[in-house]
Amino acid sequence: MRIALLCLLCSAAALSAQTPDWPKINTEALKHFEALVQIDSSDPPGNETRVAEYVRKVLEAEGIPVTLAAKEPSRANVIARLKGSGSRRPLLIMGHSDVVQVDPVKWKFPPFSAARDGGFIYGRGTLDDKSDLIADLMTMVLLKRLKVPLDRDVIFVSEVGEEASTGPGIEYLVNEHWKEIEAEYVLAEGGGVRRRDGKALFATVETTEKQPKGARLVATGPAGHGSRPLRSNALVHLSKAVATIAAWEPPTRFNDTTRYYFEKLATVSDPVTAAHYRDLFNPEKAVAAREYLAENEPTLYSMLHTSISPNIMKGGYQVNVIPSEAEATLDIRALPDENIEAFYDAMRKVINDPAVQLIPEAKNARPGAPPSRLDSDAYKAIEATYKKIYGVITMPQMSTGATDMAFLRAKGVQCYGVGAMVDEEDGAKGFGPHSDQERVLEEAIYKHVEFLWETVNSIAGKH
Repeated sequence: MRIALLCLLCSAAALSAQTPDWPKINTEALKHFEALVQIDSSDPPGNETRVAEYVRKVLEAEGIPVTLAAKEPSRANVIARLKGSGSRRPLLIMGHSDVVQVDPVKWKFPPFSAARDGGFIYGRGTLDDKSDLIADLMTMVLLKRLKVPLDRDVIFVSEVGEEASTGPGIEYLVNEHWKEIEAEYVLAEGGGVRRRDGKALFATVETTEKQPKGARLVATGPAGHGSRPLRSNALVHLSKAVATIAAWEPPTRFNDTTRYYFEKLATVSDPVTAAHYRDLFNPEKAVAAREYLAENEPTLYSMLHTSISPNIMKGGYQVNVIPSEAEATLDIRALPDENIEAFYDAMRKVINDPAVQLIPEAKNARPGAPPSRLDSDAYKAIEATYKKIYGVITMPQMSTGATDMAFLRAKGVQCYGVGAMVDEEDGAKGFGPHSDQERVLEEAIYKHVEFLWETVNSIAGKH
């Protein structure tokens, strides 16, 4: 009896020693988060080495070895590793240190002030992606400080160039430092917790993403005097082609992620909205359901198929001259498994105009890859931790944008996008990522640090 009691007390003491003092940790995390937001790492030009130096200083103060890996001196990535027993393959936690550019005159609070107001922290990168970077950083600090035994190595990466130039960032790391970052699982940006009216509703995990593609429509015809309108006017043909392709609805195709997402979303939605989601799977009601999404929830509509958005049109140079050429630039976001050449051919048939040529255009391309698994240990750990910390269900999501996880999925790594809690009302109010008043809930930073700490322990801790 005495031995059993002693073992129980020792076990409790060990657990206590590995449980962070969260009020104290929150104060520390806030200090580092504010410092990171206050560093202007707008991309272009980036200058992320300033972030890298700050992160290195924090990690090295804890005795964690750090490598700065830079293709360009001003754009250093950070790689750090905590060794485990090696009985399981490594876990990589990753955030990006660059942010999109700003127009300072449109900001109520200076964009690199990390101003605190009304329970929010304002600044460029507060959501995208320094909220993930601080959670990753504090998790590494706590793992080392609390001497947590690990079955996996835990690798930390602060990467550059995610927003505008993957060359010095993830592409450089994959091509030149693969052995240092190779892992079985990756946790990075892309998901998070949705809150409405102050109540957490559900969590999403990004398990796949669309591929950014592009094309130009170039219309040609004879030039002429504007006083003699021509049916062959290049602008007229281009306008008709743009209208036709914008009205076209490419075929709907679900994958495991999107099917599960809409099924789960229906369970946490009001009855009327839930019916629209369920109707997507009913052949007799699917057309009306898709039209509802197109009008009311364009992000969800984009998940159904490869999407096309005409975003730039150019043509003409003088009011009385009919131009001989006009062009439109299309932003195409392809499903992960889309045969893009076949899709371009389908577009040409829809346009059906010999005066309009479709020219594929290379973008800041990310490779395609199959969706990450929903039955992995990592996904189950994320799901359980979201339930524990926020009390919500988790659903997988396909991003209609793009992340650097694409390069890692293409190498066979199972990648999962997580993130901080956000108010769903904030986007419409202009407070979301890339907005002119980007902000994050202060509470969300603390919860995200705790969430990542718990998740990493579950995935990588000694079992």
